This record gives sequence, C-alpha cells and structure tokens, in this order.
Amino acid sequence: MENLICMQCGTQFAETTGPPQACPICEDERQFVRHAGQAWTTLKRLVADHHNHFEDEAPHLLGIGTEPEFAIGQRALLLQSRGGNLLWDCVSLLDDETVAEVSARGSIRAIAISHPHFYSSMIEWGDRFDAQIFLHAKDRQWVMRQSPRIQFWEGTTFPLWDELTLINCGGHFEGGTVLHWLKGANGKGALLTGDIITVVPDRRYVSFMRSYPNLIPLGPVAIRRIVERVEPFSFEQIYGGWWQANVLADAKAAVARSAERYLRAIGT
Repeated sequence: MENLICMQCGTQFAETTGPPQACPICEDERQFVRHAGQAWTTLKRLVADHHNHFEDEAPHLLGIGTEPEFAIGQRALLLQSRGGNLLWDCVSLLDDETVAEVSARGSIRAIAISHPHFYSSMIEWGDRFDAQIFLHAKDRQWVMRQSPRIQFWEGTTFPLWDELTLINCGGHFEGGTVLHWLKGANGKGALLTGDIITVVPDRRYVSFMRSYPNLIPLGPVAIRRIVERVEPFSFEQIYGGWWQANVLADAKAAVARSAERYLRAIGT
C-alpha cells in the first residue's frame, strides 16, 4: 500500500494497492494530463533525486521550493508568527533537511492552502509537524487524501491568530483563498495569494484566470468579487505562488488597476 503522487500536479493520494485510474485534478479543465500520459511517483522516490531550496522572501517569511522543479513548480511560504507558524500553500517534497530547517524556525502550527493545485502532500506535512490544515469547504471535492487534521471552513473570512485572516475570493476555484497578514510589510499589510491573485512578470500588475495553462479567463462577476473581497483589508505587498512573484509596493492599487484593465480587455 502506497500513497502515490501525481507527477503532473503533485497531489498525494490516499493509500492504494495500485495506481488510481486517473487524477481528477489534472483531468479538470483548469489543469491537464501529462502529454506522455498519467504517471505516478512516491515521496520516497521523490526524496531520492530532489531537494528543497529555502530562501527568505521577507522578514518572517521563508520560501520553500523543490529542485529540480517538480509538478506545477510552486513554492510554499512559512510565515513565522509569535502565536505559531503558518505554512501557506504546500509542496510535495518533505525530507529530513526540510523538517530540520522548519523546526529550527519554530515548526508549524497550521497549514492553509489557497486552492487544490497546491494541496500536494499536505497530509504528510500535517502529520510530521502535528499541524491542523485549513481548507475552504467549497473545494472539499478535490481532497484526494482525507485526514482528521483537515478543517473545512465556510463563509467569506476565517480569522486565525496574530491578526492573520483567510479570505475566500473564489475565481480560479470556488474555494480559492488568500491570506491577509496584517503585520506584513512593516505593519502596512500583505496578501499571500497563490494563484488566486497571480503576480505577472510586470510586477506593477496582477491577473486572474480560471485556468492558467489552458488560458481560460474569468468572467466579470468573478473579477469584481475578488476585488470586493479584499477591499476591506489594507495591504502594501503581495506574495504570489512562485519565487520572486511579489508586488513589493502599492499592491492594493495594483489589484484595483489590474482588475480595471482586465475588465476593459474582455469588453465590460
């Protein structure tokens, strides 16, 4: 019995005696099946030829990403806070070096994930650090490995500790979530956004999509809802889902002007 990991999206599945018939996350229109066909690996195999890279993205914010790049290629963020550390988003690889690095920085109190493409091996991380996992209930169907550690929350906002707040924006996924970090950016506030509000190469802007690889746009209702959901929160910076995908100044205005530009482009 093994917990197999999809090589395209990095999601770890429940224990099986053989490979699952398919990966529902990859067969969904927002993702895709590998061009060579569905393939699986395990954490043990992944550890043999990959490692995690650690880099401070900001004070109290550690980036964790896998090298060579695996699956979707995102990096997680360890937000260090007095009341306990929060792992934002996740990566598939968890090895002894990663455990030592995270433990040296105060371990993990809880894990929160923006959307199903980044669920990866969240149960492995939760079990190793004895951490609770917060996911929005609207994305319940995409959880491929169940655990009592998972707490499905509902509604628009969910307060954590030390003025950290999860915000359901929808868009890319119905349960799509961002994290507001009030003490980020030297007290001016920051958002951790994954793919829900994605930072584009021109970092004066962000964008929003239903599918990034398949280029499926969001409609105007979804765009306006995202802007509306983050409007009550102050934030100077945005930390996206990849290395250096950060808006480091005037981020709230960047979201507003990006939404306006997007809506003009689709003719609304």
